[in-house]
Amino acid sequence: MKIALIQVNPLIGDFAANCQAIQLGAEQAMAQDCELAIFPEMAVSGYPPQDLLERQSFLDDHDRALARLVRELPPLAVMFGCLEQRQGQGKPLYNTVVVARGGEIVHRVRKQLLPSYDVFDERRYFESGPPASLFSLGGLSFGITVCEDIWHQTAGCYRRDPVAALFARAKEQDRRIDCLINVSASPFQRDKEITRHALFASLCSRYQVPFLYVNQVGGQDSLLFDGRSLAMNSSSEITAACAGFVADMVVVDTGSWRGEMHGVRQEEPVAAVYAALVMGVRDYVRKCGFSSVVLGLSGGIDSALTAAIAADALGAENVLGVALPSPYSSEESMEDAKALAARLGCGFQVIPITHLFAAFQTSLQPLFAGLDEDLTEQNLQARIRGTLLMALSNKFGHLLLSTGNKSEMAVGYCTLYGDMNGGLAVISDVPKQMVYELARYVNRDQELIPVRTLTKAPTAELKPGQYDQDDLPPYEILDQILEMHLEQGQGLAALVRAGFDEAVVRDVLRRIRLSEHKRKQAPMGLKVTSKAFGYGRRYPNVQNYQE
Repeated sequence: MKIALIQVNPLIGDFAANCQAIQLGAEQAMAQDCELAIFPEMAVSGYPPQDLLERQSFLDDHDRALARLVRELPPLAVMFGCLEQRQGQGKPLYNTVVVARGGEIVHRVRKQLLPSYDVFDERRYFESGPPASLFSLGGLSFGITVCEDIWHQTAGCYRRDPVAALFARAKEQDRRIDCLINVSASPFQRDKEITRHALFASLCSRYQVPFLYVNQVGGQDSLLFDGRSLAMNSSSEITAACAGFVADMVVVDTGSWRGEMHGVRQEEPVAAVYAALVMGVRDYVRKCGFSSVVLGLSGGIDSALTAAIAADALGAENVLGVALPSPYSSEESMEDAKALAARLGCGFQVIPITHLFAAFQTSLQPLFAGLDEDLTEQNLQARIRGTLLMALSNKFGHLLLSTGNKSEMAVGYCTLYGDMNGGLAVISDVPKQMVYELARYVNRDQELIPVRTLTKAPTAELKPGQYDQDDLPPYEILDQILEMHLEQGQGLAALVRAGFDEAVVRDVLRRIRLSEHKRKQAPMGLKVTSKAFGYGRRYPNVQNYQE
């Protein structure tokens, strides 16, 4: 028997388009003589719909689209995720996987483990499902799980083990499970593929069965879904794999549990992060109805990387880079900004802000008389730039991309209503050291980002002789502290025991705490690490907990 693993890129709430993608995928599977086609979790609605699930009109429209889809699917078994309204006590919905065949739903499995950590909040909407029953087709018995249901041990916060329960129930019924299936909408993060493969391999080894995994692909707000659906045999060998970060289909033959291998099986981490960011920009821009972007080009590495990602995502002709030199901008920075735009092939304009800066200073002079220049004047320059870039966005319909990185966002080294302006913060979850890795990856075949941009000391150029490291610890130290604190949850004592200077750690933690209000007002960013700012991070602005 042939089984198609089909990863699709849904748009939340676009039931017609999502169902059409399932329909077309099923038809392609049928054309390749498949008897079963498997699609991702909540493929009809897209994942995660969040509080749209609280609107009855959304649920009713979903159910009408689902009923029409089931009637119109070709005559093979089609497995996909959807919503299921329920009655009685508890939450009003199940997160369900159905199998449709012959114009009707012939099998249902409801998700049992409902994640409510990090970016997940499924217990807000869904009721946990009952133990699943086996699905039989073509003489084989399949155990079906829904995303989190296989993460029992890794997540470490559940008392139930749906996979163990499946096999225990099969044993009680004197039945054999021939294959374990997991239907997912599992977001990407750096190095997660290693964790996934280890988990899948442990399941295959423990239960001595092949494993089929089908995952959603595409960007949804800050979440990035990498797809990378696969088949693994009972020896824990990957035997078929979809490409990452694109809609794709592979066909698996159950005689050998082998199929097609598309693309690179497991990309280098930097390549995967870059592909995720490109996909995230492309999907966010286009799904929000934009076709072009604008961003400030300072000649620095952050804006250079953001521009390269945008050009790969949208085509260079849809990217406008704008240099906004102030009295403190160096000639070298302007040369690097211009060279970058030329090499990428994107549009480039220069709008000097010296006269605007002077006008602001003149207007404020009566109130500022007798006071020394400080951060106020530096921030004025950033805010002038932000205002001009927003004007270009409004006038020409470009989405403005913010270019700040995670290290800066963490410690507040950014200006509200200035360089934080924008509709999407492309690299706001990318630490500064990773920014350099990604920039070198961009230059892997040719020098697109000027080498001087990678080698010069980072500077905001908002006053004479200014460098980032005058105000911050070296980024190689700062990024280690941030990763241990933000992603691993390590506090002051643990960081000091790890060898970091106590005064430096205290200052970094203080900056993180005091900058929470900035991050709450920042544009949405694309999540690539295990703990990103924004969606999934819930810290109060007003608090004074100090370690």
